[in-house]
Amino acid sequence: MCLVTASPRNALPALGGALAGAGIPQLGAMSATRWAALLRPNRAAELPTAFALESLSNTAAYLVGPATVSALAAAGHPVAGTTVAASLSVAGSLLLAAARGSAPAPAARSTPHATSRSLLHGALFILIGLNLAIGVYFGALQVSVTAFVVEHHAPGAAAPILAVSTRSGLLTGRLYGLRRRRATPAAQLLLATGALMLATWLLLTAGSPLQLGWMAVLTGATIPPLVALFSQLTESTAHPSVLTQAFPWPGSASAAASASAAAASSWAIDTLGPRGSFTLTATAATTTTLHSLTGLRVFLHPPTSRPTPPKPAPHDRRAPRTRNQSR
Repeated sequence: MCLVTASPRNALPALGGALAGAGIPQLGAMSATRWAALLRPNRAAELPTAFALESLSNTAAYLVGPATVSALAAAGHPVAGTTVAASLSVAGSLLLAAARGSAPAPAARSTPHATSRSLLHGALFILIGLNLAIGVYFGALQVSVTAFVVEHHAPGAAAPILAVSTRSGLLTGRLYGLRRRRATPAAQLLLATGALMLATWLLLTAGSPLQLGWMAVLTGATIPPLVALFSQLTESTAHPSVLTQAFPWPGSASAAASASAAAASSWAIDTLGPRGSFTLTATAATTTTLHSLTGLRVFLHPPTSRPTPPKPAPHDRRAPRTRNQSR
C-alpha cells in the first residue's frame, strides 16, 4: 500500500491539488471586507443581510459545484470539471479585482489607529475554535451519511439526503437575511449552535435513510445563519485596519478541520460503524455550543473599538483669552 500511495501516478494529482488550494485567492474574505467597507459607515443595519447573502452564495456553490463536476466526470470528461472550476475561480477573481469602487481604502501607516490594534485577540480565537468545530461537522457528516445509507443497502440515497440538507439551509439563510432581530449576534449564535447540537444528536436515533433525511434537513437548516453570524462577529470584533486579515482565519480553520475529520470519520466507521461517525459529528456540534457560551462575554464586549473622530471642544466666547491666544 505504501508503494501505491507514493507512486508518481498518485503523487502528481495530490501535488496539483495542494498547489491549486494554495493558489486560490481568498475571495470570501475580500468580499466580506468590501461589504463591511460599503455598509458600515451609514448602513450598518444591513450588514446581517449582506453576510447572509454571502452565506447563501457559498451554500449554493457547494450544492451546484460538486454535482456539476460529478456529472462531467460521469459523462467521460473528468478534466472538464477541473477546468470549469479553475475558470470560474480566475474569472471571479478578475471581476472582483476590477471592481475598485467597492474596495476598501488601505489603512495608512501614519494614522494612529492603523497599527494600534492587534489581529490576534480572544474573539478571533473563539471564532477560529467555532470554525474548527464546524469544519469537523462538515467533514464527518458527509462520510457518516454515505456509510449509513450503504449499511442500509441504499447507496443512492446519500446524494439526495445531502442535497435536501443543503436546500433547507438555503431557505433558512434567506429568511435570516430578510428579518431584523433585536437579539445580539452573540445570543443568536448561542441559539443557532444549540439547535445544531440537538439536531446532530438526533442523527444517532435514525433507523432508516428516510429518517436520516428528515434529521439532516434540521442540521442543514442551521448552517447558513451560523456562517452569516461568524462573519458578523468577525466584522464587529476585528479592527478595520486588520479586517481583511481577520476574515480568512476562521474559514481556513474550517477547511483544515473538514479535511482532517473525513479521515477521522473513516476510522470511526471502521471501528464503531456509522453511529461512531455520527457521534463525532454530534461532539463537534456540542463543541460549537460550548465555544458560544465561552464567547458570550467576549462578543458582548469586543476587544477593539472603532476609531471615532475626537469631538471638538465647546467654544465659549465669554472665556477670557490667555496670553498665548492673544498673540
